[in-house]
Amino acid sequence: RTIGDRIGEAKASGNLGNTLKILGQFDEAVVCCQRHLDISQEQGDKVGEARALYNIGNVYHAKGKHLSWNVAQDPGCLPQEVKETLQKASEYYERNLSLVKELGDRAAQGRAYGNLGNTQYLLGNFSEAIAFHKERLAIAKEFGDKAAERRAYSNLGNAHIFLGRFDISAEYYKKTLQLSRQLKDQAVEAQACYSLGNTYTLLQDYERAIEYHLKHLVIAQELGDR
Repeated sequence: RTIGDRIGEAKASGNLGNTLKILGQFDEAVVCCQRHLDISQEQGDKVGEARALYNIGNVYHAKGKHLSWNVAQDPGCLPQEVKETLQKASEYYERNLSLVKELGDRAAQGRAYGNLGNTQYLLGNFSEAIAFHKERLAIAKEFGDKAAERRAYSNLGNAHIFLGRFDISAEYYKKTLQLSRQLKDQAVEAQACYSLGNTYTLLQDYERAIEYHLKHLVIAQELGDR
């Protein structure tokens, strides 16, 4: 501010916002991220504007998740305040998405699609969540980003469960399992086995369910995860 560096002030405000978000001070975080947005727009800095929109989305997303932890319910069954917060997150991600499309930034589009999928899932809009996660999946494959691809499969599996499409969920969870093994991530492998166990229980294929729950158990024991 002293040297009149507006872009520098914008970036510093954004960094403050992200730090306040991590500290759980969501309302203060929004103020700082909004300053980042205002200055970026004033300076015609499209990249800064996109980043600020994404960051504000993240603050509302984190706040929504934080508020919903106090009410352990299925996605979609949320108190009004939580719904409104997640809808705001979604709006900012949408604005970010249209701007990064304009900028031709595919990686940023992938991040926006993933987060839109997650917010729509929490809001109980499972079909919309699936559409966004499919876009996320396509971009992850484009970039050869195996970790993002794995997350997308997992999220697609979760959303299909709530639509009662258990067989489709099982296919997505199998892909999750395959990738977690490729990535040598045992904790995620265990999670995928757990999800498959539950899905096969829903499909009333109890032999298979037992098989996957035993795999989960073995990894949990290996990891010493009580």
